[in-house]
Amino acid sequence: MASTKSTLNILFEDNHLIIVNKQSGDIVQGDKTGDTPLSEIVKEYIKETYNKPGNVFLGVVHRLDRPTTGLVVFAKTSKALERFNKMLRNKEVNKTYWAVVKNLPNKLEETLTGFLRKNPKNNKSTSYSSEIEGSKKAILHYKVIKSLDNYHLLEVDLETGRHHQIRCQLAAIGSPIKGDLKYGFDRSNKDASIHLHARKIEFIHPVTKENISLVAQTPNDPIWNVCI
Repeated sequence: MASTKSTLNILFEDNHLIIVNKQSGDIVQGDKTGDTPLSEIVKEYIKETYNKPGNVFLGVVHRLDRPTTGLVVFAKTSKALERFNKMLRNKEVNKTYWAVVKNLPNKLEETLTGFLRKNPKNNKSTSYSSEIEGSKKAILHYKVIKSLDNYHLLEVDLETGRHHQIRCQLAAIGSPIKGDLKYGFDRSNKDASIHLHARKIEFIHPVTKENISLVAQTPNDPIWNVCI
């Protein structure tokens, strides 16, 4: 494998955590495609940089969908992984997303509550207004923070972390994310990305207890560039 340093956009690294800005097309963990996942690229980076023999430990703390960009956290030690997972369960990690949509939502700011059920056959979730068998409650908060000529930039804060939650819930109110054919946008982006970006993360470091606040640069793309 070629040197991984140039392919990784590392935003934070210490002995316990490594946080990267994921590109569209990267898969966080291995899947049936057999493509090299981001987790393996990060492992290779650690192995190369620190001359580590044998297998490198790397814990996947959370995932981002393949066409999505932005912040992904990995744990470099089992202690950090265990503690970070507990922080996620206790809602002690604040994650903010940016989404670009064509159709302006009816309300400029709102909390969306639905019940999402995943269909594993097509890897897609459906939002229901009331609980049905196999569904999970999903809550997010959004606000419109910028309007362009043809698109609108939404800032989204998640209360729950469900499968395709932002994509599904925004589509359910008639505002699918730009490029997201799976959830009803009318055409794909040329690079197969969607305009959903994990923009910001804030938490107390699980080991050192320092305040961590990171912002991930959006992709170099005409729409994203005018959102900044």
